Amino acid sequence: MSVRDVYSNIYSTFHSVREHLIPVLKNSKFKETGCLTPEEFVAAGEFLVYKCPTWSWESGLSEKTRDYLPRDKQFLVTRNVPCLRRAKQMELTEDEGETRQVDGGDDEKDEDGWMYTHSSRVTKTMDEIAQTIMDEEEEEEKLKQNLEALNLDKEKQVPLDEIPDIDDIPDIEDDQVEEEDDPAIAQGPQDDRNPADNDKILQVRTYDVFITYDKYYQTPRMWLFGYDEQRRPLPSSRVFEDVNQDYVKKTVTIDTHPHLNMNLASIHPCKHAEVMQKIIERMGDGVSAGLAEKGQDAGIRVDQYLIIFLKFMSSVVPTIDYDHTISA
Repeated sequence: MSVRDVYSNIYSTFHSVREHLIPVLKNSKFKETGCLTPEEFVAAGEFLVYKCPTWSWESGLSEKTRDYLPRDKQFLVTRNVPCLRRAKQMELTEDEGETRQVDGGDDEKDEDGWMYTHSSRVTKTMDEIAQTIMDEEEEEEKLKQNLEALNLDKEKQVPLDEIPDIDDIPDIEDDQVEEEDDPAIAQGPQDDRNPADNDKILQVRTYDVFITYDKYYQTPRMWLFGYDEQRRPLPSSRVFEDVNQDYVKKTVTIDTHPHLNMNLASIHPCKHAEVMQKIIERMGDGVSAGLAEKGQDAGIRVDQYLIIFLKFMSSVVPTIDYDHTISA
């Protein structure tokens, strides 16, 4: 057993004891602190599953069931999520050295601070993350409104009796068509070719992405289990290739999944509540982002929490494309 495995086991035991001792959050502190109660986590998960059916609930191992969550809704998972590129490929820009740390207090060297870098999907500040989310939702909302406003002019519609019958359309004589050899048809003996040469299917890494509820930090927590191009499990060293390098072994570590007997890459939730609270605060009433309608109660709804959370998490795993179909 390696030193890392020993440390992981000790930390997992410590975290389990700590989580067991802390009471379950009963009162909603969603807008004030960014924390969720277990009931709010389930509500947010239900909304996520409704909006993006690739996500689903699972119960996990019976001996690891948390009694503060429904038996059949212990955690969320989406499987076979494509990962086309490595994270380093998204970091090669002209401003390669530009990195900014936020939420680290007054000490800029605070390792627990949250990092925002120069990747095309990684925004630099929480204001920009909030603005990016609002821009995406606003664009989709405008598209929906344009489609709803689309009205065909009935006066310009062609009457059915004026549409020619298919039998009235003249046939093209066979002798007028000169058949040519299709260059796409392979020529020559089939046995002489290597089948791999004709394989046009793009082989990519895939991930199973899990979201659990962390009782101690009172926030969602993301977990990653990766497969290589041949569907073989990825070792942790290769999983880290798909994580923004500012977070490797700092914010993203290998820990034991709370509902499964597996050690997985996990994005540590110590800063989730603080960052989420600030993002939600900067998104205001949510109307401009298409997350709320005029006349509704102001502010982002708690069931939209995971939608925003997943967009925020893309700053850590910018190439794992789990949120391309998610919208509120």
